[in-house]
Amino acid sequence: MQSQLSSNPLSGWSRRELLERSGIGLGSLALSGLLADDQNVSAAPARREKSVSPLIASAPHHPPKAKRIIHLFMNGGPSQFDTFYPKPEVQKLSGKPLPKSISDQLQRTQRNRVGALFGSPFKFHKYGECGQPVSELFPNVARHVDDLCIVRSMQGEIANHTPGLLLTNCGHSTLARPSLGSWMLYGLGNESDELPGFVVLCPKGLPTAQTTNWRSAFLPGIYQGTHIDIESSGKELIPNLTRDDIRPGSQKAQVALAQFLNRRHKNLRPGDQRLDSRIHSMELAFRMQTAGTDAFDLEKEPQHIRESYGDSVQGRNMLIARRLAERGVRYVQVYHGGGQPWDNHSGLVPRIRQLCKDSDQPIAALLSDLKQRGMLEDTLLIWGGEMGRTPTTQSGTKDVNKIGRDHHIDGYTMWMAGGGVRPGMTYGSTDEFGMKVAENKVELHDLHATILHLMGFDHRRLTYRFSGRDFRLTDVHGRIVNEILA
Repeated sequence: MQSQLSSNPLSGWSRRELLERSGIGLGSLALSGLLADDQNVSAAPARREKSVSPLIASAPHHPPKAKRIIHLFMNGGPSQFDTFYPKPEVQKLSGKPLPKSISDQLQRTQRNRVGALFGSPFKFHKYGECGQPVSELFPNVARHVDDLCIVRSMQGEIANHTPGLLLTNCGHSTLARPSLGSWMLYGLGNESDELPGFVVLCPKGLPTAQTTNWRSAFLPGIYQGTHIDIESSGKELIPNLTRDDIRPGSQKAQVALAQFLNRRHKNLRPGDQRLDSRIHSMELAFRMQTAGTDAFDLEKEPQHIRESYGDSVQGRNMLIARRLAERGVRYVQVYHGGGQPWDNHSGLVPRIRQLCKDSDQPIAALLSDLKQRGMLEDTLLIWGGEMGRTPTTQSGTKDVNKIGRDHHIDGYTMWMAGGGVRPGMTYGSTDEFGMKVAENKVELHDLHATILHLMGFDHRRLTYRFSGRDFRLTDVHGRIVNEILA
């Protein structure tokens, strides 16, 4: 009996020791399960395994229709009623109140008192073979209407700018999440070794709280956007892109020494993604000293190309966007002004007239330029803001130059071109007053799922493991809008 006990591996264990050791075993099983899950990140598994750089190019899930994106962001919310979606009934009843049943509903969803209906003071004309109406404010863009896919049934969540910006750019209206550009860079890597894969052209920047719209959140920092401000008078577009305080030929040795020290520091702290991001950022910054200077040098463009875009902030931004796209930048976002220039609560008529004048020629030039170079077919061009505007006036003034429109998220307009979308079509509609979606609602998650599909991704599989679960741009939502695909 004694010999049997001594051969038993559990002999001599108290009940407390048995429970403690069993707990450790269960914990190790759980840990191994989590580690196994971490190996199932499906964005680009071949690239994730011991790669030299997290930015090395990787294949998507399926053959893409688009290779790059240029997102023209009209910050503040452009009025669909004055640009791309005429409403005859609003024109007919302009100056009169909305039907009470509709105005009562609007009072519950809008922040300010509902005013009278306000028909657009701008004329619409039909253009192209598709015969789509476009406002007189966009005469140059209108000539490209046969290339546009106009979505008239966009649906937001919260009628305020910050959540609207976050939802449009990051897929969540309240929490900071990786932006669409960061997901693109994470999934595809960088096509260029000398330029960032995600660039944001935003004059004067945005308030600090809104720069989350191009940050990488919980993705490694190497995937966040690089902000460029071409309005920086007397300043470098990218700080420290050129160095006058270092002798020629010595900088390469200086960078090599810094990287040697960085990597030795990193080896003592394995798994720290912040260190990886800093190392790769320094390497990219060094290579950008030549490529970056070249990409932003518009004097290298022929005179007729520069004239077609126009000598303005918007014109230069659009031309830079094309130059970046053809040099391998995956995602270029072009903001129309810092702040919210399209947020026309008052003075709508003079303000939107100027805003459209500023952007009409450059956008049309970009469409022509991409098409001429054969780039439009694999470049997805997106136009729109974080919301639209109401069909009613916001204040009681009758002065047409002081009238404004409030925020509206229940049926606003965006358009896309190239990159695998059907040209010369409209999709979705709102009711006769433009108050709510009547058919084919498109939520931002649907738009994101469709964009990822065009770029070669299944939005349900492009995931990143963080805080114990798999995150994705579309969260648990999103459908591909197949009807707008070519």
